[in-house]
Amino acid sequence: MSSHEQYIPITQDYSPAREFARGARDTIPLLLGALPFGMIYGTLAVTAGLSRAAAIGMSALVFAGSAQFIAVGLIAAGTPVLVIIGTTFIVNLRHLLYSTTLLPHLKKLPLFWRMPLAFWLTDETFAVSVHRWMAEDPSPNKHWYQLGSSLAMYLNWQFWCFMGLVLGESLPRAAEWGLDVAMPVTFIGMTIPFVKNLPMLVCVLTASFCALVFNGLPYKAGLMIACTLGILAGLISERLRRTAGNGGPT
Repeated sequence: MSSHEQYIPITQDYSPAREFARGARDTIPLLLGALPFGMIYGTLAVTAGLSRAAAIGMSALVFAGSAQFIAVGLIAAGTPVLVIIGTTFIVNLRHLLYSTTLLPHLKKLPLFWRMPLAFWLTDETFAVSVHRWMAEDPSPNKHWYQLGSSLAMYLNWQFWCFMGLVLGESLPRAAEWGLDVAMPVTFIGMTIPFVKNLPMLVCVLTASFCALVFNGLPYKAGLMIACTLGILAGLISERLRRTAGNGGPT
């Protein structure tokens, strides 16, 4: 059998439909983790005074759990619009890191693929898809895998946000049930596998410490400070490591 004949079944095994289904399947554990987030967002949106249409619209168009939580909290506090925009922008800067990691794999795709994949990129989809992109196999349809993960997360998020709205309208004190503890636990679980070197560890520990120290600042400013200082600490640590590896400054 020629090498071309050997390659045919491998290509068929990685068909778009199969990759799409695998992406959705591998995201199932994270779909369950989104349940409390969506429910909490819905209940917080109700207590913040958002209409059902506004809350659903934010969920559908923003599609970023952490940004939605922060925006709803700031809206409830009567925060100026520019502050809300700036805060959510800083919080979502982590997506630049995701994009940088995936760019070598996605840059050859046409624009009509890159745009929806960029919009639907979340922490959960990145955590799942990055391993698929880095797998050493001849599949030409790994973008279908990411699409499957993306759509599974998107539809799941919309469903639980809507259920949270319904619950929040029926049980006004549902936001006080303490379900929000699931958010930091899930993010910690997704972050730990990527802490593989000293600069990453320094970044995570610095950001965590600063988030606790500056937690009491208004308008969630402590979160922005923690993100900034964590990134700076990681960059400095990486620079020092490279300098030490090259035998010091010349």
